[in-house]
Amino acid sequence: MAVRMSQPAKSKARAGRARKPLIYLVDDQPLLLDLAELALKDGGYTFKKFNDPLTALKSFRAARAKPDLVISDFAMGRMSGLELIERCKQSCPALKSIVLSGTAGAEVILRAPVRVDRFLGKPYQASGLAELVRGLLGG
Repeated sequence: MAVRMSQPAKSKARAGRARKPLIYLVDDQPLLLDLAELALKDGGYTFKKFNDPLTALKSFRAARAKPDLVISDFAMGRMSGLELIERCKQSCPALKSIVLSGTAGAEVILRAPVRVDRFLGKPYQASGLAELVRGLLGG
């Protein structure tokens, strides 16, 4: 005799599978994007990588599921990482953010017109980036 599972049990199974946190990685140097992804690959995250902050912003605005975290280089040609984060937070104020920089110090986020959660100077240790991300996203 075949037994059919009820719909609520099916829904519970789906609800138990939480989606992996989505991280936007934004840097105008492709190698640094790959290094950041490599540093975080064992954390159970999904990634979208962007060489251009304007492309990242367009993707952010169009995305149904917003990223949980934006990790952005500070100094990029057409838009700074701070500008990108500020524009993203206009529609998603709870967005977590990390700014990376090899040209500026942590004081840039203290003077920023937008709240940035963390700053990390370049070059950085992979474990340092992974630790910051775990601290912001939990786990």
